[in-house]
Amino acid sequence: MTSRRGFITGIAALSGLSLAGCGWRLGNVRASATIGSRDQMYIYTWEQYTNKDLLKTFSAQTGIRVLADLYDSNEAMLSKIQAGGGSAYSVVYPSDYMVRKMVDLGLLTRLERDRIIGLDNLFPRFQNPIYDPNNRHSIPFSWGTTGFIYNTEKLKTPPDNWDYLWENKQLLSKRMTLMNDFREVMGAVLKMLGYSYNSTNENEIKQAFDTLKVLKPDVAAFTTDAWRNQIVAGDLLLAMCYSSDAVKIVKENPKLKYVIPKSGSSLWTDTVVIPKTAPNIEAAYAWINLILRPDVASEMSQSLNLSTPNRAGFEQLPKNIQNNSSLFPSEAILAKCERVAPLEQQIEALYERYWIELTSS
Repeated sequence: MTSRRGFITGIAALSGLSLAGCGWRLGNVRASATIGSRDQMYIYTWEQYTNKDLLKTFSAQTGIRVLADLYDSNEAMLSKIQAGGGSAYSVVYPSDYMVRKMVDLGLLTRLERDRIIGLDNLFPRFQNPIYDPNNRHSIPFSWGTTGFIYNTEKLKTPPDNWDYLWENKQLLSKRMTLMNDFREVMGAVLKMLGYSYNSTNENEIKQAFDTLKVLKPDVAAFTTDAWRNQIVAGDLLLAMCYSSDAVKIVKENPKLKYVIPKSGSSLWTDTVVIPKTAPNIEAAYAWINLILRPDVASEMSQSLNLSTPNRAGFEQLPKNIQNNSSLFPSEAILAKCERVAPLEQQIEALYERYWIELTSS
């Protein structure tokens, strides 16, 4: 998955939190990590998941210096760790489906629950997730959905389902974008056709590819990030995106709106894990305990427009945020959503082969 979720951009609002009791401190972002001393911790995280002001604030208030390396996809992160280049990192930020894959590959530490404070702060659905039963290897820190952001001034009829794109492709021609993510895009079309996001049926996957081929000439680009400025400027009418990206832009641009397709979409969670090769376990647990603090979870949700998995943090949110259906969809909508699940290598290769053919033609 490409450049995932603008998690810490603009998180300077968190700098007012008192973190002295956490037993660790943060430092600077660096381009390449090497194993350091015990007063340092290296993290491997998403491109937009670090903020220099936040790191400097934590460094000044606590005790352990954190340096971050960045990646733009789960797959890039996994490749580096498998190749032995991840031995410097004490904390990594995989998405839900990648947690399952990393567990199967024997790459993650089984968490010691007696060293974690605040697991009971989580909503029940995040305490025993299907991708990591009983949170044995991961702690969730944000979640969301995939859907559309669209211009309400130009599109009077809301794009309430995936088939809207095909039914209105002339109107949307070269003014809509889809994600640069074969599991999300293929999964959405499979969902539209009445199948699972995680179909392993070769005929169903081929049908999704053929359906996408019909739409391809009218798609302006396959991008997970570049749509932001374009839709604000009015160059795009609609973009497929993650809820966390959309909510912030909608807040700043009232003419834009986010919608989850009524037939269902993907439901994702981003997590924190400790690799088996982690050189600073103590700092990693302190980091996890920070994430689980209700006040930190509440501040992150408010300042970053994120859906928090932390029930205690949710309860500290203003009512208008708690009632924001883009951040916290109804149970009826969530019941129709699916998580992107790991697939057998042969099936995933089939998805990828169709995707390459689609995007390169």
